[in-house]
Amino acid sequence: MKFMKEMRLYLNKFSMVKSRWSMAKIKLWTIVYGLWTLSMCSCVSKHDKLPILGVREFNGKDTVYHTIAPFSFTDQDSATITNATFKDKIYVADFFFTSCRTICPIMKTQMLRVYEATQNMPDVLILSHSIDPEYDTVALLHDFADRLGVESKRWHFVTGAKDSIYKIAQTSYLATALEDKTEPDGFIHSGAFLLIDKKGRIRGKYDGTKEADVNRLIGDIKILRQE
Repeated sequence: MKFMKEMRLYLNKFSMVKSRWSMAKIKLWTIVYGLWTLSMCSCVSKHDKLPILGVREFNGKDTVYHTIAPFSFTDQDSATITNATFKDKIYVADFFFTSCRTICPIMKTQMLRVYEATQNMPDVLILSHSIDPEYDTVALLHDFADRLGVESKRWHFVTGAKDSIYKIAQTSYLATALEDKTEPDGFIHSGAFLLIDKKGRIRGKYDGTKEADVNRLIGDIKILRQE
């Protein structure tokens, strides 16, 4: 009987030691796995790259990517805005008109979020093209920007020749922008926000009327700045 009691006591102690050792191993592996996961996430974030959108060609030596064509427009301060304005800059482009009663108000609310999220990023700008240049004069765009409370050095609202704006929307930014008298406000345009890199290439296209898509844009801007 005494032997059996001692044996049970021994087995109980052994079981407790084994259990503690197992828990220690589990904790150790949990820590190791956590550190490995963090290191993997760090590696992925450092090497994450956004796609380059648009048709690309091979010229026999290098791959030639689609880029934004040369342009020249006038912003709310009567300044001439060209591709050179965005040299060594990332920028977000869209198309709108001030009298729009459908998606434009939503787009501007969402673009304000981008403006605020990038306020400490001097290499990130915003470019909004009016698709109704006959109505959206420089003075009107200046007033529009003032009412939004934004700085012209960071957010350019531009006007120009209607054909030039429509052409660059469709052929460079791969976005919809055209006049259509059958529409309630007389125009058709997409709510797209286009993310353009420092080489003038499209790196992302987002629905400017959806908060989740704009959240993704803000995250992608951070990724693009690391390239």
